[in-house]
Amino acid sequence: MTNHDPRQQRPGLPNAAAARQLRRRETLAEATLWEALRDRRLAALKFRRQRPFGPFVVDFICTDARIVVEVDGSVHDDQEEQDAFRSEVIESYGYRVLRVRNDEVMADLAVVLARIAAAVRE
Repeated sequence: MTNHDPRQQRPGLPNAAAARQLRRRETLAEATLWEALRDRRLAALKFRRQRPFGPFVVDFICTDARIVVEVDGSVHDDQEEQDAFRSEVIESYGYRVLRVRNDEVMADLAVVLARIAAAVRE
């Protein structure tokens, strides 16, 4: 684990404006999951959405539990290497990455929330 705080802004990396833009363009699955996570609705944990983190903007993050939740659509089917690299970088900061699919969120939100809660407990 590095001493660097991945949430600090550095030139050339995603910034707050980019994160705001992503929040405005959220997918239906992201909006659905956000409604379930916001306001400490899951295990009283504070989640944030579309936050700058190192060289990325992550979908959801809980700094207290040191977990990042990424909601992946079909575009991720063709970018497994990039996603693996992204997860590796995030994990190098001591965070756990949990990837869920858009269709999982929409088909059975309760199961997704149970997976997140279980990951937090681990």
